[in-house]
Amino acid sequence: MRLIVLALAIASLSWQARADIRIAVAGPITGSSAVFGTQMREGAEAAVADLNAHGGLLGQTVTLEVADDACEPKQAVAVANRLASDEVVLVVGHYCSGSSIPAGKVYTENGILMISPASASNRFTDEGDWNIFRTCGRDDLQGKFAGHALATEFAGKSVAILHDNTSFGRELAEDTQREMNAEGLHEKLFSAYVPDEYDFSALISRLKAEKIDVVYIGGFHQSAGLIIRQAREQGFTGQFLGPSTMQTKELWKIGGPAIEGFRHAFYPDPRTRPSARDVAAEFAARHVDPEGFTLYTYAAVEVWAEAAARAGSVAPRKVAETLKAAGPWPTVLGDIGFDKKGDPTSVSYGWYVWHDGTYRPM
Repeated sequence: MRLIVLALAIASLSWQARADIRIAVAGPITGSSAVFGTQMREGAEAAVADLNAHGGLLGQTVTLEVADDACEPKQAVAVANRLASDEVVLVVGHYCSGSSIPAGKVYTENGILMISPASASNRFTDEGDWNIFRTCGRDDLQGKFAGHALATEFAGKSVAILHDNTSFGRELAEDTQREMNAEGLHEKLFSAYVPDEYDFSALISRLKAEKIDVVYIGGFHQSAGLIIRQAREQGFTGQFLGPSTMQTKELWKIGGPAIEGFRHAFYPDPRTRPSARDVAAEFAARHVDPEGFTLYTYAAVEVWAEAAARAGSVAPRKVAETLKAAGPWPTVLGDIGFDKKGDPTSVSYGWYVWHDGTYRPM
């Protein structure tokens, strides 16, 4: 593990009075997106445990606080203020962009570094300051990928683009629409749905009435699972596509066999990378599948620790400057570099298809 080498670096710190270095992971530990909060917690806990098992960082132990925002913006702001009071130097999080954007402003005001493993909204880094980073891709990049696929693979088909009106879902749907239109295919339906609903009969009736062939869902797995299941129950036979938020086996628990053949976009599976072999084996030994954003969270701790070791300090501004000025940083995801906004400089996507309760790369 590459954290081992850098973790052993010892330097004088302006934070020397502290007995340990405090960081936090913040996300939906409870609520409808708790499966992703669990992924984040497991990724952060594993990274911190590995770091401390090999000497800590700059001669000090790293401690991790777990904070629950339930993907609620107001709760996320409350969490951010509490973590500021706790004097953490790094927050790995949040998950939902609608939480990350307002929480990020609190972290900026309080001089705390923030690295999200999952928030893809363009606004997150476009409106962010010196302290805002992410290890995942942006909506506009994922939208280009999905829009291109729709325009080329489904040329001449009747397409519907749906979204849930969240920062992530709406922006992704718009970016997908923009790219698809630019490549010559225009949607027959572009519509929002209410994510907290349980009955999508009216939406499905509209899909059937419009004779839709392909449906792209810009949103989260909870509603997507219900929409797809209810659509199949009501005789809709069109193809469903979705985004990176579908990378959890919980989707099948919600939708059941109706999910068969569903396609969603995600990054190249980090579990299969040589750079993640040892860490993936550690998870397997604990009977944990590091799917979804688990290793993206692990990588967020990795890049922070490596930059802090390089800077000789955990002072957030110094670490942020080092993250952008140096690198690329070796991680379980492969090498990661950051641009001036805090976005990773190299991101790619691929399609995953669902079969018999699980998903595989196409």
